[in-house]
Amino acid sequence: MGIFLLPVWRKFGQATLGLVVASLSMSLSDVAVGKEDSLFASQLRAGEIVSVKDVIDGDTVVLTDGRQLRLVGIQAPKLPLGRKGFRAWPMAMAAKTALAALVVEERMQLYIGGRDTDRHGRLLAHMRRVTDGAWVQGEMLGRGMARVYSFADNRAAVTAMLRVESEARTAGRGIWALPYYQPRSHIDAATYINAFQLVWGRVKSVARVRGDVYLNFGDNWRDDFTIKVGARARRLFERENVDLMALQGENVEVRGWLRQENGPMIIITHPEQLAIRPVDIGGGQEGTDDLRYSEK
Repeated sequence: MGIFLLPVWRKFGQATLGLVVASLSMSLSDVAVGKEDSLFASQLRAGEIVSVKDVIDGDTVVLTDGRQLRLVGIQAPKLPLGRKGFRAWPMAMAAKTALAALVVEERMQLYIGGRDTDRHGRLLAHMRRVTDGAWVQGEMLGRGMARVYSFADNRAAVTAMLRVESEARTAGRGIWALPYYQPRSHIDAATYINAFQLVWGRVKSVARVRGDVYLNFGDNWRDDFTIKVGARARRLFERENVDLMALQGENVEVRGWLRQENGPMIIITHPEQLAIRPVDIGGGQEGTDDLRYSEK
């Protein structure tokens, strides 16, 4: 059991103002070793069966036919991979080793939940080991070797992945034991511009401007941290019966790329990026490590 950051539509959707904290009733073994059949049946479609030859890093593999496949929905710590001046993120080699142990020389059933190739021509898919049904994304998240990294065109199974990630965070597994990966207070957001981060804080005010919604975390929206929900993303929230204006005063956590736009800002493209944050879990280990990263 652990603490799950409640997706906003679970609290505000369908006119429900229920518990802020949801008990995590699904363990890693439940999700990763076969009881997730309903997830694959309801949200994903089966693709081809492939064999894995090698791994590039903790979230990308090479198939025996030479194609590359990016594990959709997760981000593992990054390796330089020939990029000049790029410093490996902490635990990058450990994540690569963990993925290799799961997939190399194994036959894998692919599952598709959205866009099936990225801009680099790599396949995008969930992977499930043929021999025992192990869900690779679930295994990597549950071991703390990756975090959820989702996109608007590939939302299938993201809530399930967030649950597994939450258990790893609560237990302090893998990357979650390191300051480098801890969620940042909105007060410190400006320190991490051009980086993918989890940022938390209390929404001080909410404003709608020409179809976009802004969640402001300080008195001065020109300098303080802001979450922007564009019109297209706002409509996704509305389909879940979520009134973003009701988030004023709520403690939330958002994940995304920090940019500089009238102060530090994260732009939300889909609801799974935003969650209600229990007020009693604190900030974890504060991110005092001075390492920075900006590579996608």
